[in-house]
Amino acid sequence: MKTLEFLFERILWNTRLIVLVAVIASLVTSIAVFYVATADVYYLLSHLVEYTSPALESAARAKLRSSSISHVVEVVDGYLLATVLLIFAFGLYELFISKIDEAEGGEVASKVLVIHSLDDLKARLSKVILMILIVKFFEHAIGMEFANPIQLLYLAAGIALIGLALYLGHAGKDSKRQHDSA
Repeated sequence: MKTLEFLFERILWNTRLIVLVAVIASLVTSIAVFYVATADVYYLLSHLVEYTSPALESAARAKLRSSSISHVVEVVDGYLLATVLLIFAFGLYELFISKIDEAEGGEVASKVLVIHSLDDLKARLSKVILMILIVKFFEHAIGMEFANPIQLLYLAAGIALIGLALYLGHAGKDSKRQHDSA
């Protein structure tokens, strides 16, 4: 009976390796999103050469400027999404498979990718996801045309809520620091 229990526990423990599928898929997807965002940067820069053309009329220049700013926001959004996937892959690996020795004892200045618990992973992902939402809000805000004052009020309320979310995110981090030092 003891051998059966040992065998079952060994099999059960090794099933955690199925998480490698999610880790590899997240890494591959992250690389793909980095590639797409970088390609977007290339095309954005190639279109900006046209911006300095003296033959470009001011209305066309304003339209190009507006679309360029929208594209920059989309690129930032793409890089943030790729970062979320990267953090997710590292976090899953460290939580379920093994600690990453390079991250723990290496000479990497930032420990942002070192994940010690599920709460750690959740906190890191939520911060990046909040940044993605802020970028999306900004993207929509620059494309808005305000027909009446209430729409400006809605924009101001959205900005205030973003500020509150950032404040609460920092307040949570500061209270955790005070709790850890006590």
